Amino acid sequence: MNKKLPEYFLEKTQLIGTVTFAVLFAVVFLNIYIPFSDTAWFRLGNSVLFLSTAGFAALSICILVVSRVLMYHSKKWFCMTYLEYVLWCFAEVFLICTFYTFVTMDVQRPQDVSALRIFSRALPYGVICLIIPYIIAGMYFAIVDKNRTIRLMSSRGFVSDQEPFHGAESQITLFDNSGALKLSVKSSNLYYIESDDNYIKVWYTDSKGVLKMYMLRCRLKTVEESFRGTSLIRCHRKYIVNTEKVKVLRKESEGYLLDLDNEEIPPIMVTRTYADNVLSRFAPQRESSSEA
Repeated sequence: MNKKLPEYFLEKTQLIGTVTFAVLFAVVFLNIYIPFSDTAWFRLGNSVLFLSTAGFAALSICILVVSRVLMYHSKKWFCMTYLEYVLWCFAEVFLICTFYTFVTMDVQRPQDVSALRIFSRALPYGVICLIIPYIIAGMYFAIVDKNRTIRLMSSRGFVSDQEPFHGAESQITLFDNSGALKLSVKSSNLYYIESDDNYIKVWYTDSKGVLKMYMLRCRLKTVEESFRGTSLIRCHRKYIVNTEKVKVLRKESEGYLLDLDNEEIPPIMVTRTYADNVLSRFAPQRESSSEA
């Protein structure tokens, strides 16, 4: 449970899709549940309680939207784990059930039913309305991401959600998330790839040797999985570098730094998470140098 949450869980598309599915699921479930409840006061067909019902639904959706917006921006503050994600989801349920309890006490004003009993009755239904669709949505997006990764890993030299054409292996061809071809560059011209939220910045030199940057909508994780085993390697949460362009690997007080074969590019940090993997790429070179 303390394992880092996959990046696709915090993507804007996933968050919007999860909230939308949860709302639709809740509407269907509550329409089935209302006739069997002795504490449910909301009625879509009852003109007296229609405004209260619509207001409660609208504010509940606002709570979910605000929560998911904060969740989307949370990746800037900390790396969310599975446990933290689960606790966050249950906090949404607790907050909405608490809101429902206060509204019920104000609208229905039951004489012989306590707020605690109303809350305890609302809590399991809140779990059904939110946690179940969260689980279903999470499984769906996990399957989509897995299938995309498998398809990408089976295509050497390409990053795409579409079936790629077969070009030269020396070409690094990049497609965006919609499957549109955006950039094709020789691996010998590619220096590094930088993450920028749901986009990546590809740094390369053109035919005149001028350093250029191209931005497209694609996840750095997709690039990492697609080019595993090539000269491209992940060295930081935000960076993938072309090891063929590494001029110097040096140890500093803050950690390892990579100097690329271009003075315009500042040193790139190697974080502890990826240090062993990066160092292993240069170990064979050190061994062959010592034997010589």
